[in-house]
Formats: sequence, structure tokens, C-alpha cells
Amino acid sequence: MEQVDTGPAQAPPLFSGQLDARTRAGSVDLQGCNVDYWVYEPVRVTPETRTILVIHGFRGDHHGLLRIADQLPEMRLIMPDLPGFGSSDAFADGEHSVMRYGQFISDFMAALGLGPETVLLGHSFGSIIASHFVAANPRAVFPLVLINPIAAPALEGPKGIMTKLAVLYYEASARLPRALGLFLLRSRLIVRVMSVAMAKTRDKQLLRFIHGQHNAYFSAFANRDSLLESFKASVGSNVSEVARDLTLPVLLVAGEKDEIAMLADQHKLAALLPDGTLHVIPGVGHLIHYETPEPAAGFIRRFLKDHPA
Repeated sequence: MEQVDTGPAQAPPLFSGQLDARTRAGSVDLQGCNVDYWVYEPVRVTPETRTILVIHGFRGDHHGLLRIADQLPEMRLIMPDLPGFGSSDAFADGEHSVMRYGQFISDFMAALGLGPETVLLGHSFGSIIASHFVAANPRAVFPLVLINPIAAPALEGPKGIMTKLAVLYYEASARLPRALGLFLLRSRLIVRVMSVAMAKTRDKQLLRFIHGQHNAYFSAFANRDSLLESFKASVGSNVSEVARDLTLPVLLVAGEKDEIAMLADQHKLAALLPDGTLHVIPGVGHLIHYETPEPAAGFIRRFLKDHPA
């Protein structure tokens, strides 16, 4: 039988095609701060359908977690752009601290009528915000999911020097004349260096997608002051500080090659949790949400099945 050459194999799509139909956008004013958010409705409601409130990481916005949302078609996910990032305003009434972001979660949940059966999910800096919120409000959500959690102090250990250099970068960018400071913060070269350093995949299509996402959304912040405050919050706190106070079930999804939230620290964090479950995804670093959303979603689905509302 004659074989026909159809050319190179097509790369699998990065999204299923269902996400657009599931999406609706909204906005809410919280104490003078306009917050934009997106809701991804379930394709069909099942007995295992849950509402998941998603808190993204530093310098990200809701776009970063879309591949995970796409892998959870039976769930309802709500993703705000955190104040100061994406298309949301900066806080009008105080600095961008972990405590203030925790108050934001309370206000946002109240505004949307989200009750204690809501699942809370945080990625990276979002893991700090989410864990500290739960420690201060132990019955507000159930359960807690942390992806690439910041498990140890960023200013200590082998990565401490690089973190201190990053602090200087953000402080200098905030103090320079506005145009120069913004140019430095939004430098496509610096964004690309960061993107290349974090990505572990060798898939060219996925790499292009990751770099494109960082180019498009990594520089969407409200102003230099709010960015500096948020960065200091992200490196000044970590999940282990409140781990023993997290009495609800907690799922940790960690990357084997994560150089920001290192694997050894994830095991230490898991040991501190009263009811913690740690899953490690091999071959990936700090970009689980981009590179390995399918296994991450699988762990989340199984965890929620084991811990119903």
C-alpha cells in the first residue's frame, strides 16, 4: 500500500477549545479598588463539581492558570487579577502586603457570595497569600491547594543572594525617573532571561507559548510602588511560617526542578502540615501551570474527591 507523506506531525493544541465557551468576565469595586475577574463555568455540573478561587503569582495575572482551568472542565473556577496586577487597580487604602491581600480575599469572597465550601488555590506568591489567609480565617474555605508553594524564606539559603539582588533591582526601578524605571521593569530582555531560566520544557511550541505569555502579561502592573511592595511581600513571607496553623487538608503540587521553591523545602513544608499531601511532578520547575497542567489537574481532582465539601 502506497504511503502518502502528509508532512510533519501537528503539535497537540495547548488548549482544548472548550475554555472560551466556559468563560465570563466580571468586575467588582472593593473599597475603591476595581478588581477584574473571570469565571470558568463547568461544562456540566456533576456531584464532584466545586468552586475554586484561584490566586495567581507575582507579576502574573489570571492568564497564567488558564491551562489548569482548561484541564478541570467539571469545576467552576474564579480567577481575579490581584490588585496591582493585570487589569485590576492597585489598592487605594494601604500597601500591598500579604495581610492586605488576605483582606482582599475576604472582601472578594463576600462580594461574590462565596461560602466556606469554596476551594482556595494559590500559585507561587499566591500560595503565600492563600496560606496566610487560611491561617487567619481557618473556616473560610475548604480545602487548600498550593501549586509551586513558596515553602522557605527567599532571603536565606543558596538563593538568598539572587533574591537580594532582585530586591535592589525593584528598589532602583522604583526610585529612578519614571520613564527609566518603567523601561527597566518592562525590559523584554530581562523578562526573556527570567522566562528562559524558569522554563524546563524542551517542547518548542510550549516554549514559544511560555515566552509569549511572559512578554504579554508579566509587565501588566498598576505602578512601580505597588509592584515594589508586592515583591517585598513575596520575598518577606512564606508558607512554612503558618504551616502548623493550617488545620484543613492541604495539597502541595511541587516541581522536581523548581529553583525558586526547591524540592527539599517542599518535603520540609509537608512535614509541618497537620494534614498535608505532597505530589511532585518530575522534569518541571516553577511553571507547573504552563508546562504540566494535566497532572496538576489530576492531583487536584483526586484531592477534592477525597475531601468533599
